[in-house]
Amino acid sequence: MTASSPRPSRPWGTLGAGAAALAACAVCCAGPILAVLGGIGVTSAIGALWMPVLAVLSVAAGLGALVVRHRRRTTSCHMAPPPADLGMPTLGPPPETDRSHAAR
Repeated sequence: MTASSPRPSRPWGTLGAGAAALAACAVCCAGPILAVLGGIGVTSAIGALWMPVLAVLSVAAGLGALVVRHRRRTTSCHMAPPPADLGMPTLGPPPETDRSHAAR
């Protein structure tokens, strides 16, 4: 083997990096996915055991959506306040008035 010979290629390095990325994605996304599935499961279990609870939850979800929609609609219709006059001084000599001409 000479000093200028190339290193043998390692296809397992790319596969290992892909597996690490897959594992990181699974760990990152597992919590929210399990939370959504758990919420659906709990709601289904309650609805299967007692049907009026499912109706109450459906009505509550619908009312919540309507409230959010109404709030977004009312806040989007407000007009911006007019610009405030800050009373900034002007630079330069004061403007001449009729009195200054009369005094001359």
